[in-house]
Amino acid sequence: MRGMAGPPIVVLRGVQLTLGGAPLFTGVDLALAKGERMALVGRNGAGKSTLMRILGGAIEPDAGEIFMQPGTVARHLLQEPDFSGFATAMDYVSEGLDDYMLYRAEAELDAWDVPQGLDLTKASGGQSRRIALAHAFAHDPDVILFDEPTNHLDVPAIELLEKELLAFRGAALIVSHDRRFLENVSTSVAWLRQGAVRTLDKGYSHFEEWVEAVEAEEEKSFDKLNVQLKAEERWMARGVTARRKRNMGRVRKLQEMRSEKREKRIALADAANTANLAIDSGAQSSRLVMEAKGLSKTFQTPDGPLPIARDLNLRVMRGDRLGLIGPNGAGKTTLLKLILGQLQPDAGSLRLAKNLEIAYLDQTRLSLKGNETLWDTLAPLGGDQIIVRGHPRHVAAYAKDFMFESKQLHQPVSALSGGERNRLTLALALAKPSNLLVLDEPTNDLDIETLDLLEDMLVEFDGTLLLVSHDRAFVDNVVTSILTPEGDGLWMETPGGYSDYVSQKKSGAVAAFRSSAPSAPQKGGPKLQDPARIAVPAAKLSYKDSRRLEELNRLLPERQAEIARIEDEMADSALFAKDPKGFEARAKRMSAARAELEAYEAEWLGLEEKREALGRG
Repeated sequence: MRGMAGPPIVVLRGVQLTLGGAPLFTGVDLALAKGERMALVGRNGAGKSTLMRILGGAIEPDAGEIFMQPGTVARHLLQEPDFSGFATAMDYVSEGLDDYMLYRAEAELDAWDVPQGLDLTKASGGQSRRIALAHAFAHDPDVILFDEPTNHLDVPAIELLEKELLAFRGAALIVSHDRRFLENVSTSVAWLRQGAVRTLDKGYSHFEEWVEAVEAEEEKSFDKLNVQLKAEERWMARGVTARRKRNMGRVRKLQEMRSEKREKRIALADAANTANLAIDSGAQSSRLVMEAKGLSKTFQTPDGPLPIARDLNLRVMRGDRLGLIGPNGAGKTTLLKLILGQLQPDAGSLRLAKNLEIAYLDQTRLSLKGNETLWDTLAPLGGDQIIVRGHPRHVAAYAKDFMFESKQLHQPVSALSGGERNRLTLALALAKPSNLLVLDEPTNDLDIETLDLLEDMLVEFDGTLLLVSHDRAFVDNVVTSILTPEGDGLWMETPGGYSDYVSQKKSGAVAAFRSSAPSAPQKGGPKLQDPARIAVPAAKLSYKDSRRLEELNRLLPERQAEIARIEDEMADSALFAKDPKGFEARAKRMSAARAELEAYEAEWLGLEEKREALGRG
């Protein structure tokens, strides 16, 4: 907690900044202490990166004070590091270090698995990020400003960054869309909104609860005559994550899908144990999206053979959401192309459903044309409509779903930020009539609000999803099973999200889900235990808890509908003048209904967590 940190070494008081005629910061106060790891959060465009540049000395504010303890050394880790003037990784990381301190540069490069002599002109995106991190930690500054430090990093590298940050003795200010990363490292939170900063003296894991309390306090001061206006202001200030009732529905639906996935695995395993039968050509085949049997693929490289898949057996059914997660270079994208039939295997067979309509979002985002406007990109044939999964939508309305303002519709795509370009690519991919959605690193450059929006859309998607991502929280929130590389071309599938995979791996149960074909038992030998059954315990909720959960599933939508109806009624600006008592009664009932909804949600979450814990054994 922040109370364990020392006195402030960096302080902002009343910082103001105007960009393009509009005030960005109206009076920012911020203090950062030695030993503190502060998460800087806020919706896209709130000015997080700009505030970091002010702290780093790259921008002068219009007004306010910036105080830094004398002798304080700060490092700003930019999203795109500048290697100009340096030939190798060692040249860059050791810049400014004396001979005695060179060991720091060597140790950091070794920890980040980067060759000292790596030519910087040939460094990949992931290598560039690791080199920049090695440089920052090797110099052991008093303050490090991190702007999206997990971009281009795989999960092992992100976990290494977490360890380095937890051991870091200085102060850190962190902007990141990786929620799990922020939960694991932050000791405090700075919430930037409406040109000012609020701070929480706890880590990011407490952020949502804190925001709810802040908004509840603000709600008490709302003028009754401005309910609709104030509600809109609150929505805009908080962003997409304010839609808590939709988040609740998402959690419930995902749990149902994971339960269905486990049941399918048991049914398939039972069938495999009784006989080695071919797949039915009737109802079952219509539910089958993809089936790989003994699939193998190896590339020959100058360093020797590189196996991507070896004897892979995998079955994807309609409605499955399969997440591929693992280190960079493990072959996730290549495996994706292999199981989609875009790459020929060396051995094995692949069966794809005949009616597949695939929408593919790759990492390059090359489908966008910089000289076209956002409007023309969404409606290339002209007019003001876009066909979204077979239904017409107005271009402006659909663009708003992806957080684009009307004034942006006639801007060229080249003027969009990286996150906005990613949102536009997602809008195009999700509009296509598809029953198989393939997303390769969709979370790059997205802010937390957009991630929340995307999670809602994916859980509502009624087709099948194949996802490659290093974002552990995102994977946890959208997939029904995980496919992970275990070395030498072997892959394992485990039901649930990434957290389930980690817990099962620690307990040793993950070995039960190897997707490679097991050795056939010898004739007359003992029958092998079905591995899929090992991770599916029989424990269930009590009768009383099950009945209460059913009741809550009825009460939640009822209360949500009641609140929506009262909001619509109170949106009538003439209601207070015509019927002040009626307005008062509605306002009072609104407050009570929201309290009831919050209590129902808390109780529902508790029962769901209990049920999931029983399900994991």
